[in-house]
Amino acid sequence: MNKFDILIVGGGAAGFFTAINIAEKRPSLKIAILERGKDVLTKVKISGGGRCNVTHAEFIPKELSKKYPRGQKELLGPFHTFMTGDTIAWFEERGVELKIEEDGRMFPITDSSSTIVDCFLKEAHKHNIEVLSNHSVQDVGFDSAFAKARISNEDPFYVKTSKGDFICNHLVMTTGSNPKMWSLLQKLGHSITDAVPSLFTFNIKDEKIDGLMGLATNVTVKVLGTKQKSEGPLLITHWGMSGPAILKLSAWGARELADLKYQFEIQVNWLQFLTQEDALDELLELKLQHAKQSPFTYAQLELPKRLWHNLLIASGIQQATKWAELTKTQLQSLSRELTQSRFRVSGKSTFKEEFVTAGGVNLKEVNFKTFESKKVPNLYLAGEVLNIDAITGGFNFQNAWTGGYLIAQAIES
Repeated sequence: MNKFDILIVGGGAAGFFTAINIAEKRPSLKIAILERGKDVLTKVKISGGGRCNVTHAEFIPKELSKKYPRGQKELLGPFHTFMTGDTIAWFEERGVELKIEEDGRMFPITDSSSTIVDCFLKEAHKHNIEVLSNHSVQDVGFDSAFAKARISNEDPFYVKTSKGDFICNHLVMTTGSNPKMWSLLQKLGHSITDAVPSLFTFNIKDEKIDGLMGLATNVTVKVLGTKQKSEGPLLITHWGMSGPAILKLSAWGARELADLKYQFEIQVNWLQFLTQEDALDELLELKLQHAKQSPFTYAQLELPKRLWHNLLIASGIQQATKWAELTKTQLQSLSRELTQSRFRVSGKSTFKEEFVTAGGVNLKEVNFKTFESKKVPNLYLAGEVLNIDAITGGFNFQNAWTGGYLIAQAIES
């Protein structure tokens, strides 16, 4: 039987950050990370397109917490203890400098996720943390028979893996969206919110966006028949729509869109905040100014030319028509396409390789001052094993860093 003071199940971002912080605060403790795969930190390696979006340049706890569709209320307190500025300092103290991009995302100045992976591996080695790959956890309990109940809160955990059994005083679960681990946590008394995809793009086939792949513009978009609404850059892809505006919708509407089986209609305002009446007034002014020109000659209202052309066609306007010849019906149709353009969504696609889910351990069952389970003493949970998820931009990693730090702080005390 392999005995450790701390066992951390899950060799990802939250697992390594937790282990390193515990080891720094309590160097005498014997710590191991159990990873089911042959490699550790795989999600870190691919995140941010291989650059690793470490965190986001939001330095006000309340504003940062608003980026979490699930976990907003629970993370507000923890963010007052450890958040963006602390993350930046933590990495800089270990030789990793971060930079802020225009949209607020933060990456290592090397633009390589290997910088973060190497930092974690170096720190783990430095602090004698055992990293055990190919150790798939099969069961967890409190005695050699793996009972699911304790006689005393001081009873150690027994952990059965594919490569042997372990015993520990403190158990940390950082296993992400792993149904098998959620099932084990259910056996220990936790309730689990079923997982549904959170960050995803919309599959759309529509002539209005044909040939526009790669085009990006600022919009307001809403899901018809719901209260879900978002604004920001929208990116047209070969399969439909992506970009921050769509990804925010997918995160905040994760459960509602799952209930709709990803078959729904969206409305896009290509002018972002202008109403149809505002747009019609602008078009009437353009009709006066450019009476002898074709509307196809120059894009208007600061729209990309290819998009402007497609919207003209969708409004029934022919290329030979001049501004002065546009009828009231055509102008109304164009103003509607500009501000209330409708698209049918038929399915979803994973956003890059960053598969994020909404679901996990019920947040009411966790003490967010310590990230310790309220059901099982000395059991701690961090990262996406909890029913916490965020919009894209480095926020899911910040949740992992904050949880890991508070767990280390709790075990130190």
